[in-house]
Amino acid sequence: MNSRRQHIATILIDIFTINLAYLAYYAFRIRSGWIPYSIEPELLLPMIIICVYWLIWFSLFGLYRLWYEQSRIDEILTIIRSTVVGSLVLFFIIFLDDTSSETIVQSRLLILGYWIALTSLVVTGRLLERFIQRKLLLAGVGLRNTLIVGWSEKAFKLCDMVLKYPALGYKVVGFVKVKSRSDSQQKNRGSSCQKIPVLGSIQNVAYLIKRYSINEVLIGLDTTEHPQLMELMRQCDSVDVGLKIMPDLYDIVSGQARISSLYGLPLMEVRPQLMKPWEEVAKRTQDFLFSLFILIIGLPLWIIIPLLIKVDTRGPVLYRQTRVGRYGKHFKILKFRSMRIDAEKHTGPVWAGKNDPRVTRVGRLLRRMHLDELPNFFNVLIGDMSLVGPRPERPFFVDKITKEVPLYNHRHRVRPGITGWAQIKHKYDENMEDVRAKIKYDLFYIENLSWRMDLKILFNTLYVMIAGKGHT
Repeated sequence: MNSRRQHIATILIDIFTINLAYLAYYAFRIRSGWIPYSIEPELLLPMIIICVYWLIWFSLFGLYRLWYEQSRIDEILTIIRSTVVGSLVLFFIIFLDDTSSETIVQSRLLILGYWIALTSLVVTGRLLERFIQRKLLLAGVGLRNTLIVGWSEKAFKLCDMVLKYPALGYKVVGFVKVKSRSDSQQKNRGSSCQKIPVLGSIQNVAYLIKRYSINEVLIGLDTTEHPQLMELMRQCDSVDVGLKIMPDLYDIVSGQARISSLYGLPLMEVRPQLMKPWEEVAKRTQDFLFSLFILIIGLPLWIIIPLLIKVDTRGPVLYRQTRVGRYGKHFKILKFRSMRIDAEKHTGPVWAGKNDPRVTRVGRLLRRMHLDELPNFFNVLIGDMSLVGPRPERPFFVDKITKEVPLYNHRHRVRPGITGWAQIKHKYDENMEDVRAKIKYDLFYIENLSWRMDLKILFNTLYVMIAGKGHT
């Protein structure tokens, strides 16, 4: 079962259990005859609203992360925490705001009763889902294609443990060697690992991940091979893949790593979640609503700007260009054309410079006011981009830059943005030195990613636009 199907299945089960809890509450409060009311409330509309409320609430608490990333106990405790807080908020805002003659004691009993029903049913639904998923995994259904990086006793032990417990969800496709080793290492492999092939080396991990549709990379490197970890992370930055490592004893004792352990297998997430679940939801909601708002109020500009471009130069009003997005995915970015249609006919792909002669008269004005980027909000609306993030670059330049700036692909862990920390702190890329300077700002943004920082960047961008300090 892939992650998308799993999320859909979990949401459908939650919808069923949430509505079942509400029906139980409604039957007790309205049909039992024990609690007086003046007007019988509706059933369907409140039930739909409350169901949507809980789905959003569960998202904010991270309850729609992949199930194998947390134990069942952790999931149950998270459900209890979320329903306790959510039930109090829900009842104090909605359920207690009525004209019935319920006493305070009755109201408290209703809160307690609904919370017990909701929590019990949601937990039961989740446990039943996990039970079915575990049975499917044991039958070999829904396993995640997995690479094991390393060619040592540590890597072999990791492979043995993964194969011993299929309920972990890993399907070992092959090993990835760090460097050439003698064949004597071959005989040290456990019998269960003998048939697992060696697919390549760390230098071509990104290719192997795409070639074999890898979902997880498990790292079993020796202490002497830790310098190779940076190269491995660089290779994995451009792909959507889980990255876990067997930590050294020193890391565990010193408290430098937060370890999760299933079936006695200690694994540390190398690239933990960048934002809290509620911040991710808030960021995407902000992106969607703000981009929709801008596109609606900007309708007059969609008439004026195309007319100005047509009067100024011949050629199309809009242009599409391939850019590299999150996890290296290519997408078509939309912009109002601000250059001549033959801008790169004789030069090939080049960066735009200050006072670039290829920019048209109208294009110069559009760039100063950032109005050429208005169509970018379509990309934000459909999820290819975000309002805030590293600026998306063309594949030609990504390939070129990655060879000279190894950490450049780290930018692809997040959605690219219309604006960003690097954009407000540094000018447009005109040469490799600009790229080196901006990557520092991009990495700072990613490592300090938060909804609050996004708001700070948006306010700074607004100031730059009002002050007319855009690049021309």
